[in-house]
Amino acid sequence: MSISEQVPTSTSTVAGDRMTEVAVMAGGCFWGVEDILRKVPGIIDTDVGYTGGWLENPKYDDTHDSKSGHAEAIRVTFDPSVLSYEKLLEEWFFKLHDPTTLNRQGNDVGTQYRSAIFPQSPEQKATAEQVIARIDATGKWKRPITTSVEPASTWYSAEGYHQDYLKKNPGGYTCHFMRN
Repeated sequence: MSISEQVPTSTSTVAGDRMTEVAVMAGGCFWGVEDILRKVPGIIDTDVGYTGGWLENPKYDDTHDSKSGHAEAIRVTFDPSVLSYEKLLEEWFFKLHDPTTLNRQGNDVGTQYRSAIFPQSPEQKATAEQVIARIDATGKWKRPITTSVEPASTWYSAEGYHQDYLKKNPGGYTCHFMRN
């Protein structure tokens, strides 16, 4: 099965002797999210793609103007003994984008750029909801968090030219950076 074909996600797998977990999230344009997360200790693999919509086998153009309902998202495989799901969300996801701008990141506007978490298990769902509530309660953000927690749905890997885009195109457009 090639990377462009849909691949079901699993909550945890064993790769050799290493336990891994999968997380799926959307925080605006997937290029910038991937560029930051691929460097995080504990992240084993990244894949950018589309999820959360109704159109089967979407392509990049299908995500715009709410034609498919899909978000530009990232699927990360990580080692939970190095990086917990909670820390992935709290220390990375909620700092690399603005979770208070509904359907927008920087100049990118539309439902495909929404802030969303697609939990792969009931435990991930509970953790995501707890992290959102905790971050919202801190008052760090001047506006309420708009990040949605949406049901896991079919994952569609993006076209090859989107994978590792900013690695292949240093200096390419991104509106993502780490916030304190």
